[in-house]
Amino acid sequence: MQIDYTQAAGIGRIALNRPAQRNAMSLAMWQELADVLARLAQDKALRAVVLTSSTPGLFCAGADIAEMLANRHDASWLAEQQAAINLVQQRIVALPMPTLAFIDGDCVGGGCGLALACDLRIASPHARLGITPARLGLVYPLHDVALLVDIVGVGAARRLLYTAGLIGADEALRIHLIDTIADSAEPMLAQIAANAPGSLRLLKSFVGRARAGQLTDDAASLAAFAEAFGGAEFAEGASAFVEKRKAQF
Repeated sequence: MQIDYTQAAGIGRIALNRPAQRNAMSLAMWQELADVLARLAQDKALRAVVLTSSTPGLFCAGADIAEMLANRHDASWLAEQQAAINLVQQRIVALPMPTLAFIDGDCVGGGCGLALACDLRIASPHARLGITPARLGLVYPLHDVALLVDIVGVGAARRLLYTAGLIGADEALRIHLIDTIADSAEPMLAQIAANAPGSLRLLKSFVGRARAGQLTDDAASLAAFAEAFGGAEFAEGASAFVEKRKAQF
């Protein structure tokens, strides 16, 4: 097992665990991660999920290039790998709860794709990020390119893709590739997990609709907004606000 998963206090923790290869993602790891994500999607107790590394100072060096090179003439293997990568990315994006990537060390290629699929990205001061397929004569998945353009804009996406260079945490923050620089994801995770889980899931779904181009309410979004006022989460959150105490969701 090279994908570790633990859960406590409403937070799921996925840790890449292949340190000798700098967490380079083999086909088996992509498939294992896809299975983990499928289970998480059904877990209503989760308030947030963080993707990180089991080893400090590492995040992910990308796809396993040696494995890809060894199988470059095997069309069935290449198709299986492409399907596994696409499935992982789609399942991360589709998770109903907020997701964070904590990046400590290098986050390259497919590793950067994993981080892009998360809702938020926190990087340590030591992080380096880059998208390097052009250096290898490869192409980045269109799904991942779309995520990149959505997050950093067309100009910065072009620079990252065309130069295939690595940038530090400060530059990544400047172009919005990451959301903050910190030594740990724990403060943000705790802040998110303290909020109403039903509200978080609805808000994430609304963000997804907005990204897909929906700019006005429909019957479903109006109903969700109205129904929240009669829910247990609003009763507790509003009471806590009035009573000047911490809400217990």
